[in-house]
Amino acid sequence: MLNFEVINPTRIVFGKDQLERLPQLITEFSNKKRILLAYGGGSIKTTGILNKILMHLTDFEVIEFGGIEANPQFTTLMKGVELALEKDIDFILAVGGGSVIDGVKFMTGAFYYEGDSYEVLQRKEGKVFTKALPFGTYLTLPATGSEANSGAVISREELKEKLTMGGPLFFPKFSVCDPTVVATLPKRQIANGITDAFMHTLEQYLTFPTANLLQERQAESILQTLIEIGPEVIEHPNNYKLASNLMLCATHALNGNLRCGVPTDWTTHMIGHELTAIYGIDHARTLAIVAPRLYENQFENKKEKLVQYGKRVWNLEGSNQEIAEQAIVKTEAFFQSLGIHTKISDYSADTDHIAEIIKTRFIERGWLAMGERQAITPTDVESIVLNAI
Repeated sequence: MLNFEVINPTRIVFGKDQLERLPQLITEFSNKKRILLAYGGGSIKTTGILNKILMHLTDFEVIEFGGIEANPQFTTLMKGVELALEKDIDFILAVGGGSVIDGVKFMTGAFYYEGDSYEVLQRKEGKVFTKALPFGTYLTLPATGSEANSGAVISREELKEKLTMGGPLFFPKFSVCDPTVVATLPKRQIANGITDAFMHTLEQYLTFPTANLLQERQAESILQTLIEIGPEVIEHPNNYKLASNLMLCATHALNGNLRCGVPTDWTTHMIGHELTAIYGIDHARTLAIVAPRLYENQFENKKEKLVQYGKRVWNLEGSNQEIAEQAIVKTEAFFQSLGIHTKISDYSADTDHIAEIIKTRFIERGWLAMGERQAITPTDVESIVLNAI
């Protein structure tokens, strides 16, 4: 088992009818009672969630900031920072899914940063956020686990870039997770959420067998649960048993526990981010596109774990070679059963040079040896993308 250190200070408030807790939770961190309420495209208005939240925040001065995109855009978020500074707020409530929460994480650091905050995202030497506003979340879409971690991904459309950030400053102070919101979601978003949680788990699991038996089994239990409930929760989102298990799986997939003491491989995400930046494909769908092809490319390096995964999660039988191969097939078929297409050409006809473009970006960033064995090169990335077209 590898050494590890983990801390997660976020208070998770899980279950039905938790909105009445908001005033108490926010008051612990807002002296001015002047807060920014950040959200996305406005679905929280049509579903009635916004009105319900505002009804519970009558003792606060609430400044609304909507319009955070599905891939939160740097320029939009900076407008939110300007509004927060103008109104002298001291707390942000993120109401939405992972994109809104990620965007708010960036805003809380940019609020105090002097200079061009994009330099922090670019990881320029000496450019870091050293202070952040407190914030909390009301989760409306179970998917990314952003409500329970300190990471974020921010896009910049004009540069076709999607960059990561994070650190101890960016844990939510609290996250209200009410599974009944799943009933308000379109099927596409639920399918994305299932896929996102599944892939977050695989990124921390499908490497090579380890001595951390607990983490192996915890990852497998999340995968098995998502397989069990996935197609059903898409068809019956108002079923509380299904919705609550989906939300809990998504949170646990990326709250930091699965990575403890084990190797991880986030290359699927790294490639997927480029597909989103270039084509605008939903994040979860880029992962479903890339993962099967990456596992084929890294078959020998991941074979032992593919066999374990195939036996324990999919109950496959046969030779180790057959089980490992079928595990990849089963994974891709699962995504497809959710209505997720798994080829780049399913989303865009303009695929010329895409593999070469992504390879070049990896080389320019110095991403030359990736994966749990540091065995994935930019040339491998090019091959993975070509095979995903």
